[in-house]
Amino acid sequence: MAAREYGIEIGVIDATLVSIEKVLDLPKLRKLAAELEEQAGVPNLWDDPEAAQKITSRLSRTQSIISKLEGLRQRVSDLPILIELAQSESDTAAAMTDAEAELDATKKAISELEVQTLLNGEYDDRDALITIRSEAGGVEAADWAQMLMRMYLRYCERHVLKVDILETSYAEEAGIKSTTFKVSAPYAYGTLSVE
Repeated sequence: MAAREYGIEIGVIDATLVSIEKVLDLPKLRKLAAELEEQAGVPNLWDDPEAAQKITSRLSRTQSIISKLEGLRQRVSDLPILIELAQSESDTAAAMTDAEAELDATKKAISELEVQTLLNGEYDDRDALITIRSEAGGVEAADWAQMLMRMYLRYCERHVLKVDILETSYAEEAGIKSTTFKVSAPYAYGTLSVE
């Protein structure tokens, strides 16, 4: 890629990150984190364990988003320098490969964060509980239910999502009658609810 093409690509990445920062409202997130830290610092916080867990969980998620945004902002700021240094290296091919890998990794991370900003429903940031039943339909329905279960499990495996199979009832001939499993990951519900 020519230097100009890198500049255009970095500009697109930067514009995407700016729009994400506007949607997430970074100053508001910082203020929320400060308020939650103050609430978490109250001496009698753990008198109500359920409320304490909600506060600390929300604080953790908020801090995670802030650090992700700040980290991505730094990576995007460093990209032009990284490309320039790679082009001036004596071993340009290897340095450019590293720079392109960082460019691709940054683009992927921003794309993932962009999807998370779209998942802003009430339950989107929670774990997902999936139940598949074959119901009536005989062997074909039971076989289809098992294929569907395998598809979800492989999807979770590819995306490194933690899965706990809670219950599986196998059919007499082939397939499954029903299964229930929990997918534990940030935004699991929001991601899987549209699958």
